[in-house]
Amino acid sequence: MITKSIPSLLTVGNLFLGIAAIILVFNEKPEHAAMMVIIAMLLDGVDGRVARALNVQSEFGKELDSLSDVISFGVAPAFIMYVVAFQNLNPTVAWIITALFPICGALRLARFNVVSCAPGYFIGLPIPAAGGVLATMALFKNDISVTILLASTLVLSLLMVSTVKYPNFKKIGIPRSAVWVVPIVVAIAVVLGILLPHQLSKILFLPLLLYALYGLKKNVDRRLKRRYRKRHPEAIGTEEPIQSDSSA
Repeated sequence: MITKSIPSLLTVGNLFLGIAAIILVFNEKPEHAAMMVIIAMLLDGVDGRVARALNVQSEFGKELDSLSDVISFGVAPAFIMYVVAFQNLNPTVAWIITALFPICGALRLARFNVVSCAPGYFIGLPIPAAGGVLATMALFKNDISVTILLASTLVLSLLMVSTVKYPNFKKIGIPRSAVWVVPIVVAIAVVLGILLPHQLSKILFLPLLLYALYGLKKNVDRRLKRRYRKRHPEAIGTEEPIQSDSSA
């Protein structure tokens, strides 16, 4: 019974951290709030792997995971950005852009639950990555203009509901014998997050941003290749074979 509950407990931990992030940002602690989102990403990344390692996957766990993700990676990052950067803007613009992010995140999760994706890929930017980018980007409010932050929030929202393909690393599983390592890793992440919230959040912004831009670049490259083939059909036979997306 306890074994079956471990993945759900990790998911509930993810949800708790999302709620904690909202409370922290309203208590003027955006760095700690962003760190809660990052740690929630860690829990979200291991709960499914632990469930597969223990062979305890369930529809209940799947639905709980989606509901938790809406809060931790949709609502929480949107509130972090709003409180940090959007409060002094025109209320209509600030409210719409803030609300659009979790709405698109919810749509992204609903589509993920009902539409099968290409092997090895997600369709649309995964909400944990989008939430991680938004939460950590808010910490650069003094270095990035509000206009860019608004545009970035809008772009991240649209990328979640787009058809852009992103690499899926969920196939990298956790052996059953190594499940005991998960709580140690989580505990270390929590300690580091509490001790170094500002530095770690800003450091993790870059790889999250690169992941978001990677899928966008791949999509643009793919469209340019298709357009080139349509305009130059005689060149198709002379080109080197292009590796398909599903093989990555």
